[in-house]
Amino acid sequence: MFEMFKLEFITQAFMLSVITGLLLSYLGVHVVGRGIVFVDLALGQISSLGVAYSDYIGKGQTVIPIAFTLFGAFLLSFINIHDKRLKQEAIIGILYAIASAVTVMLISKTPHGDSDIQEVLFGNILSVNMEQIQIVASVFGLITLIHLIFRKKFFDLTRRYENGEGHSIGIFNLWNFIFYLTIGLAIVFAVRMNGVIPVFSYLIIPAVSAILISGKNSPVVIIAIVLSVAGAFFGLNVSYHYDFPAGSSIVAMLGAIFFIAAIVRLIKNFSKRTASGK
Repeated sequence: MFEMFKLEFITQAFMLSVITGLLLSYLGVHVVGRGIVFVDLALGQISSLGVAYSDYIGKGQTVIPIAFTLFGAFLLSFINIHDKRLKQEAIIGILYAIASAVTVMLISKTPHGDSDIQEVLFGNILSVNMEQIQIVASVFGLITLIHLIFRKKFFDLTRRYENGEGHSIGIFNLWNFIFYLTIGLAIVFAVRMNGVIPVFSYLIIPAVSAILISGKNSPVVIIAIVLSVAGAFFGLNVSYHYDFPAGSSIVAMLGAIFFIAAIVRLIKNFSKRTASGK
């Protein structure tokens, strides 16, 4: 099971997966709590749109995706729906669809359109090098530090969303903007190497799985982080032993963890009903 680490590129892929999973699974607890699951897909796709546009014009491969993502995060931080007929997810979903369509249009003009689309969706973590890992680690470390220092602010804001008080936050809230800014930065650096779908999976699946298997007072963030590392480890094992694409394998293993968590939740609920005599 550990023989895959004899290969340097597998070890580097695991390092990147762990660094990515640690922060995104934590951020995912906030995303799920706020009910903005589509925000990751939208920001990830906006980042990919920036990558596609920079490739299309042949310059700005780093600056343009960051600018696109931060502008997207800025716009998303202003979404505050008051009409009961509309949900925040609907607006975010529209932004995702538009960004996806324009991304495909731009990529279709590149010499290797089909393979480029595949890389946008699932990345190519087996090709990362230590320099790229160090850049991601530095950016993610800074974001982690911000969330550690101001964790009470972020968790208080998330609890307000969980309690249905999101409408009271107002049109612009500084901490809400900083949250979107940090998640946007995390996504723009993660998507380039991991791909949109793995990044979405790291953000959502560990957080949802942790909520399913944990009690009300359990440390959901810690459980989510552990599950993200497990998904990366077993996903790369599947890729190594059965020659499957690494990104897809990691998503599949995170999916398996989710189904196990769902079964655990069903068993716990059944046991409670049986114990209560219902």
